[in-house]
Amino acid sequence: MSMTRLAVGALALGASAGALAEDPPICTDRPAKANAVCTVPDGRFQIETTLGDWSRTSSAGKETDFWAIGPSLLKLGLTDRSDLQLGFTPYVDVRVKQDGPNPHASGVGDLSVRFKHRLTPGGATVQVAAIPFVKLPTANHSIGNGKVEGGIAVPMSFATGTPLTIVLGPELDLLADGDGHGHHLQIVNVINLSATVAPRLTLAGELWTATNFEPADTVTQVTADTALAYAVSNRLQIDAGANFGLNRDAADIELYAGMSIRF
Repeated sequence: MSMTRLAVGALALGASAGALAEDPPICTDRPAKANAVCTVPDGRFQIETTLGDWSRTSSAGKETDFWAIGPSLLKLGLTDRSDLQLGFTPYVDVRVKQDGPNPHASGVGDLSVRFKHRLTPGGATVQVAAIPFVKLPTANHSIGNGKVEGGIAVPMSFATGTPLTIVLGPELDLLADGDGHGHHLQIVNVINLSATVAPRLTLAGELWTATNFEPADTVTQVTADTALAYAVSNRLQIDAGANFGLNRDAADIELYAGMSIRF
């Protein structure tokens, strides 16, 4: 082999190694309910998808099973601090078991558009981001409410100097009234604790609450959640989780699994 070919090969290998070294570990808004503060790198594209999501709610003598196949967030990095996100669910299936007729509905879900901007500099011990979002009614009326809704989430991440990270996730939503003639507020709060428990394996636990100030009846849901995420590589993550209802208005149980990949 000539010296020229050796030199070219060495340069190509060095460039490849440099690109790999500069490729940061993937950071996602899944698997738990808390949003992450981090954004997709500038110019990069990321897909975060739930392969399958099942939940069951038992209330007032009826049992409701909810299935969602493929709920996904498509993300595009706009700057080193911001990204644009498009959320959609290709298929939803809702089945109700009760005395008498058992309603069944299926179809596509609603569409959401989110913009995330990290407000704090990289490397800060406390990180804060803002995520304004809007939901567009693409689902049929047997699944969605046919109304435009929106809100803003403000995730805050606290580094502890240990493998443990704390994330707080206050959120304010503007939801359509049940009678379709106005809007009301919903307040969401979440505290998430996560830690690396083995190489590339992260365990998370969180407490989530949502208080819906529907004019007809204020409803509060409370869940305790747990999730695992495994980084197959810097660009690929697989995950699974379970959420458990702590009061009668929350789903009794929710199980899901998914993956995220960055291009």
